[in-house]
Amino acid sequence: MRIQTRSNLGGDLEKITLVPESVDDLWHLQFIIDPGDIIMGETDRRIRRKEDISRDTSGQREHMKVTIKNEMAEFHRFSNRIRVSGEIIWCPYEDEIGTNHTLNVEVFSAITIEKKWKSDQIKRIEEAIEAREAPDIVVVTIEEGSAFVQSINQYGIENRAHLTGSTGKGKGSDRTEMFGEILSVLSNIEMDIVLLAGPGFTKENALEYIRSRDGVLAQKITLVEVSSVGERGIQEILSSKTVGDLVTSTRIGKESKIIEEVKKRMKMEGAVVYGIDDVMEAAGYGAVENLLVVDDELREERAGRGLWNTDADKLISIIENKGGKVTILSKEYGPGEELIGLGGIAALLRFNIK
Repeated sequence: MRIQTRSNLGGDLEKITLVPESVDDLWHLQFIIDPGDIIMGETDRRIRRKEDISRDTSGQREHMKVTIKNEMAEFHRFSNRIRVSGEIIWCPYEDEIGTNHTLNVEVFSAITIEKKWKSDQIKRIEEAIEAREAPDIVVVTIEEGSAFVQSINQYGIENRAHLTGSTGKGKGSDRTEMFGEILSVLSNIEMDIVLLAGPGFTKENALEYIRSRDGVLAQKITLVEVSSVGERGIQEILSSKTVGDLVTSTRIGKESKIIEEVKKRMKMEGAVVYGIDDVMEAAGYGAVENLLVVDDELREERAGRGLWNTDADKLISIIENKGGKVTILSKEYGPGEELIGLGGIAALLRFNIK
């Protein structure tokens, strides 16, 4: 993410122009944009002039700047865009004001947001900016006859390929076909680090194959011993001391560490609470050290879902004013899914209140 411009409009209003530089940045944007925000961007819109109406034609698409009052922002991962929909409050054509429009925000397209910003939203922008310097990590987990290629993104794990092949044990069988497919997949992914993990010696054999054909790629590979493949294998990697520094610096690495601490304290009946009622009680005592909330849960409460018997922003303000911090977990990955099972909200405490 890149901040192009930032200006204070007086009072609590601030206007920030952001340029998303990756799909991860588009994912961040959906949690930054609230209903009622004023959004400015460039778009294509079909305009019907008087002559088009008289000829009964649908008009021509024209490129223009437009300002809308946001009603909904949705991240479309597979089309690599975020769709921001709402009522037009300004555009070059007066007849279009008051009609609905959707801005399609893609990578490297600027978007300006005018609003009263919340502290966690500014923090999310800062995290997205810092993530520009983080290495791009791909994980290959492999065992006899099966391999998973997955990217570690800020929003979670992206499955790139699931490959199957010979175990190499039968007569005439050849594992190199699957190794070749792994090499082909990796050759089409931009990455800085490849973690090649799995049980047994299949990963070593795969590395030898890759090294014999692509020495540059082989230099990016680190071998990791794990007992499982797929997402379970990645969970093992996240807790591995061998590559801990590499992955704990990523967003999902940090989230995994936090949720492990939650589970550890729960087993010991330690300083932790979960569910909105207990979190509110802890906040009242000034006991919350770190509020944990799932991104989608927080967004829905801010949009007026009303399942929490308190205002979400008021709760966050109370905690921050008493020196606590707020951590937003992604619903797209294991730690966030586990937190949803606890009601979507929890808190690590300075002291036990029970």
